[in-house]
This record gives sequence, C-alpha cells and structure tokens, in this order.
Amino acid sequence: MIQTMYDIPVRTLQGTPAALRDYAGKVLLVVNVASQCGLTPQYESLERLFQRERERGLVVLGFPCNQFGAQEPGTSDEIATFCSTNYGVTFPMFEKIDVNGPSRHELYRLLLEAQPAAQQKDTVFREALVKFGVTPEPPDNVAWNFEKFLISRDGRVVGRFAPDITVDDPLLREAIERELAA
Repeated sequence: MIQTMYDIPVRTLQGTPAALRDYAGKVLLVVNVASQCGLTPQYESLERLFQRERERGLVVLGFPCNQFGAQEPGTSDEIATFCSTNYGVTFPMFEKIDVNGPSRHELYRLLLEAQPAAQQKDTVFREALVKFGVTPEPPDNVAWNFEKFLISRDGRVVGRFAPDITVDDPLLREAIERELAA
C-alpha cells in the first residue's frame, strides 16, 4: 500500500525499478515531458537548472507522457537518445506514463490531489490550446506537456506550475530558491 510519495514505484527509461524514495531529502521538480512538442526546448533550461542546482539538492525528474497531441510516441530507447543527443539531458528520466484519465500513474494522482490547480501567469496558454483546436483539460488535470510540480525536501508538494512557466520565470525560480534555502 502506498502511504507517501516516496513509496511510489517507478521505472527508469532503462527499465530499472526505482522509487521516489531514492530522492528523499532532495528538492524535486517533477515534469511530464514530450519530444515532439512546441515546449520541448524546455529540456535545455531544465538541464541547465539541474546542473546549476544539483549540488544544493535539486533534482529534476522527467516523466514522458504521450497523452497530449501524441507528442511522445517513441520507445524508452528513442526518448533517451533524443534527450541526450538534442538537449544533453542527464537528469533522471523515467518510463512513459499517463498523467490524466483512468490510467493516471499513482505519482500524478498524489501530485494532483496535493495541488489541484496550477499557478499560471495568465490564461494565454489555455487560450493558445483552444486556438490550436485543443479542448483544455479541466484545471484539476495536467493541462499539457511540461507542467511542473515542486516537492520539498520532506516530500510535500509545494507548487504546481503551468506548462508555459519556464525555469527562468521568477514565479518558479523564486519557489525553487525558497525550497533549496529551507
């Protein structure tokens, strides 16, 4: 029985069993990612953030998801190759999961229960989805690829950020800094 986020089983892109317990005591930035999305270039800034702050205890965790526009159709090997070749990704990446719907991964069930609404600068991102013919997800679901959840060193979900809030945005940058300083 899963009692905390740290008890949730996951699998690395290489298929190795893992658990979030492996990152207990760290500040975590959990991101659902995709290789064929307009937001895919965020991999670069996520990697820079990981390299810059890892010694202070920050870990970026990438969870590929194919639920938004089928923008992550690849196999685990293809995803790993794409991320390392195109963006030099070294932060931990995990097997593809569902973040919404009936097959939602347990991790995302807990994340969404803890933070039912994402912080966003405005409604521009949701409006852009509509312009592209996409019906936006309800606010209590993950909106799109590259939504971010911030987890404190003691395993509390302390923030949720809309996909268009990048790691350079003051809203996210300040939240990360608060957690690293705690």
